Amino acid sequence: MESINKGFVDVINEEDLKELLLSKRKLKVKWGADPSAPDLHLGHTVVLRKLKIFQDMGHEIIFLIGDFTAMIGDPTGKSKTRKELSEEDVKRNAETYQDQVFKVLDRSKTTVVYNSSWLSKLTAKDMVKLTAKYNVARMLERDDFNKRFTNNVSISIHEFLYPLLQGYDSVALEADIEMGGTDQKFNLLVGRHLQKEYGQKPQVVLTMPILEGLDGVQKMSKSLGNHVGLTDSPNEMFGKLMSIPDELIVRYFELLTDVPASKIEDMKKQMKDGSVNPRDFKVDLGKTIVSIYHSKEDADKAEEYFITAFRQKDIPDDIPELNISKLEEKTLMNIMKVAEIAPSSKEIKRLFEQGAVSLDGEKATDPFFVLEKDKEVVIKAGKRKFLKVLW
Repeated sequence: MESINKGFVDVINEEDLKELLLSKRKLKVKWGADPSAPDLHLGHTVVLRKLKIFQDMGHEIIFLIGDFTAMIGDPTGKSKTRKELSEEDVKRNAETYQDQVFKVLDRSKTTVVYNSSWLSKLTAKDMVKLTAKYNVARMLERDDFNKRFTNNVSISIHEFLYPLLQGYDSVALEADIEMGGTDQKFNLLVGRHLQKEYGQKPQVVLTMPILEGLDGVQKMSKSLGNHVGLTDSPNEMFGKLMSIPDELIVRYFELLTDVPASKIEDMKKQMKDGSVNPRDFKVDLGKTIVSIYHSKEDADKAEEYFITAFRQKDIPDDIPELNISKLEEKTLMNIMKVAEIAPSSKEIKRLFEQGAVSLDGEKATDPFFVLEKDKEVVIKAGKRKFLKVLW
């Protein structure tokens, strides 16, 4: 119990958890993620790493991909109705999730399910029965709904369906335990309520802390641009981690690594008394995390790249190259788009607006600037991305 309880914010309830563990049967431990974006990030691994502990104890981990619920959109923390995703977007994003999850979990010991398997089969009669098992007053106790209702901000009826459908997932799977971030607590408790309504023993709810993003303020999120993606290259992953505020170093070590608590306590003391520069611990953090999701060799190379590119302000020797001879449009915008320096034209424009793009060290302000024929240049975008343009 001590090993399992470490790091949880909520355990609802502890007596039920003890009873489940003492039963010595293989428990169904559920965690779900809506494929609303193509990539998972380090924030997701806070829960994934805890799931791995249950998996190593021999329990069944059920990774639920919310392909049906993603099309509704989780209203958690939202001040307005979310834009619904298309079925094509959801399918495309879902395809990337499994490989990313298995960077932490054991593929051979994980059951992967899609909630469209049962939710798409619910009839109108089934939906009416489901909605009858929860009331509006309790739904409006939810913080984000309550704020929107109080401030006369629109709440669509389909948003009330989201927690009910996520809760019904636990009924369909007969889950013993469900895990999630603290922001999912309401939805997980709905699952307990519905299981009881359908004659099942309510699942134990376990919540983990929400990981702050690189800005140190808001939760890690791809939409906020403050994330470290599990598909990031070693260099990008290391560089991003070197940018976190010093105040996050200990928290990242605690939530994202297996570094012993005693060593983390020593770090706290050394940073407090000034005997060690926090930057050195950031290097350790970056290398530790890159080693987990790539390799130790990649971590060493990422450190070397960082030192060359950022401390010495030099252009690294090993940077991507792009031959633009056959490109019809040789503007900076199109070249950066073809090289996938940023995910969209909008993001590329934003880099120019921030003054974050340079050509051979000189700031570039015009995204539609056409490169001079046969002249090789190096494009730098942001702090971590370089591109050598060839003819």
